[in-house]
Amino acid sequence: MKQSQYFSRTSKTAPKDDVSVNARLLEQAGFVHKEMAGVYSYLPLGWRVLQKIENIIREEMNAIGGQEILMPAMQPKENWQATGRWDSLDVLFKIKSQHDNEYALGPTHEEIVTPLGVGRISSYRDLPLAVYQIQTKFRDEARAKSGLMRGREFRMKDLYSFHTTEEDLARYYKVVAESYTKIFNRLGIPALYVEADGGTFAKYSHEFQVETPNGEDVVYVCNKCQLAVNKEIFSDEKTCTDCGEKDYRETKASEVGNIFELKTKFSESFKLTYTDEDGSQKPVLMGCYGIGPSRIMGVIVEEHHDEAGIIWPESVSPFAVHLIALGGKDAEVSEQAEKLYSNLLAAGVEVLYDDRTEASAGQKFADSDLIGIPNRVIISSKTIAENSVELKNRASGDTSLVPLNQIMEKFSNA
Repeated sequence: MKQSQYFSRTSKTAPKDDVSVNARLLEQAGFVHKEMAGVYSYLPLGWRVLQKIENIIREEMNAIGGQEILMPAMQPKENWQATGRWDSLDVLFKIKSQHDNEYALGPTHEEIVTPLGVGRISSYRDLPLAVYQIQTKFRDEARAKSGLMRGREFRMKDLYSFHTTEEDLARYYKVVAESYTKIFNRLGIPALYVEADGGTFAKYSHEFQVETPNGEDVVYVCNKCQLAVNKEIFSDEKTCTDCGEKDYRETKASEVGNIFELKTKFSESFKLTYTDEDGSQKPVLMGCYGIGPSRIMGVIVEEHHDEAGIIWPESVSPFAVHLIALGGKDAEVSEQAEKLYSNLLAAGVEVLYDDRTEASAGQKFADSDLIGIPNRVIISSKTIAENSVELKNRASGDTSLVPLNQIMEKFSNA
């Protein structure tokens, strides 16, 4: 993609109404545009990153047997009344049509996925089963803040599993937990496994929290085994459920995922049952497993940045290479840059080409640092004279001159 034609602009001015690092950098770098509190448009750069995050999640959900579906954002009031949450869930957006019908904008999808199982699950032979979606969700947060970290409209991956026994539910719970660890490692944000209260559903649940100085949560991490505990269930006498120690450190963190057992909470509301081997009818046990891709995007920026801008991990960067032509009005520079750009595209390398002829070298470098693509390739009259290009790594700052005939090898597997 040529930067002169890209539907995106950088800005030198930080947003005045949100001081969080991710909001400032993502808006300034042209990844998102804030429409109102807690609601963002994703511009081409931001949409590419979000899609890469979601594709990594999708690959790992498929790998553990998840079947992808898509459920509606607008949900019938009757389903929420059936579970008693129409009046009890304080973040529920309620809308009324001109025909006086009432609906909910989905903050979660238990009220849809559970009745979907009715008629599709009838026998123990149908189980276990797991379905997931990646969907836009809505929550009427009292105070939307921290950029993408807490929004009123946001992206969510939710996986729901269905089981015959608590033992099988516990087995799959561990499978998902291991999958989540793999996901966060691939995304460049290794996460703590955190014990949390199970609320009305179960005795316990687990969160995945990324340690960050600007985190909204406080967790306590076992110094021996690294299992963490959420602040709400921690006490000085707390014994680690993994290793038995009482030695913890306190740290700030941001939640990026959670998993919990629903058991029969929703299956009983919708009479979701199965016929067991002995012919008896039993309620289906369920589990729920969430990850917030848009929130993850914000956490990645909080974790991977410096004073100049964002530093994207290669796995989610909008492009692999930022190609910059200096002195673009120079015919030879322009010709060499265009040729390299075409060769990179032909080789399947994702490249953003800064072909702007009016922008100064300083402006191009500042924009490149702000946008944060991992690899910067510079072509100028100086590099052409040496039959080379300058290659700079955004994370380390290391630079080197690479012969023109060797640069393609650097990105052949990008």
